[in-house]
Amino acid sequence: MNIFDAVILGIVEGLTEFLPVSSTGHMILAAKLMGLQQTDTLKCFEVVIQLGSILAVVAMFYKRLLVDFKLWCKLIVGFIPTAAIGFLLYKSIKSLFAPQTVAYALIGWGVIFIAVELFRKVRPREDELEHLDQISYVQAFIIGLSQCFAMVPGTSRSGATIIAGLLCGLSRNLAARFSFLLAIPTMFAATFYDTYKNLDTFAQNSANITTFLVGGVVAFVVALAAIKLFLSFVSKFDFIPFGIYRILIGAIFFIFVF
Repeated sequence: MNIFDAVILGIVEGLTEFLPVSSTGHMILAAKLMGLQQTDTLKCFEVVIQLGSILAVVAMFYKRLLVDFKLWCKLIVGFIPTAAIGFLLYKSIKSLFAPQTVAYALIGWGVIFIAVELFRKVRPREDELEHLDQISYVQAFIIGLSQCFAMVPGTSRSGATIIAGLLCGLSRNLAARFSFLLAIPTMFAATFYDTYKNLDTFAQNSANITTFLVGGVVAFVVALAAIKLFLSFVSKFDFIPFGIYRILIGAIFFIFVF
């Protein structure tokens, strides 16, 4: 892996980590098209750029995070189910990382996105929640529980939590914002746990530190821009385009990855 590869993968990670399109699926597809093998080095690199992405969320919402204790409590409540199930099923989850699984999850959840949005058009709600303060602890737990679906690669953590948020009565914009915030404890925990499990591999790749840092910085900058653009988009439009996009990417997976 060279600097150019790091920049490209950093862009892919930053663009897709918080959009409901599956960053895992896009990273696998991008690596395949770039001729990169799924080596331990690439896996460690992905941990680093994922950290870059999550730091973008912290930078985006740091003012609210510094003063809102109740928000932190809700994020912890939402994080608990994922933490428990992820810890217990870590090895089983890793065994699911196969191209076929990613492709089916991309398409399946794309259909779900379209179905949920069409249902919302038929049965619109006039009492949608618009503010973080309005989210209850029960809703936070349910949205957090939905993250467990994202343990299946290709699902998309943000996609699962946004759908859960919509079904819990949150507006599109609020569902997206809470999904981003819930990523902070979830992704930090996953990143540090993966780092701990792969300390030897990181030590062996100390010579690649510059490449890793470049990828992390690129992922941070691109993720920050992607979050701002996405929040602007969902304040005006629905998620059907993302559902269609997921189905198309799933089909491309069948063509190029298998």
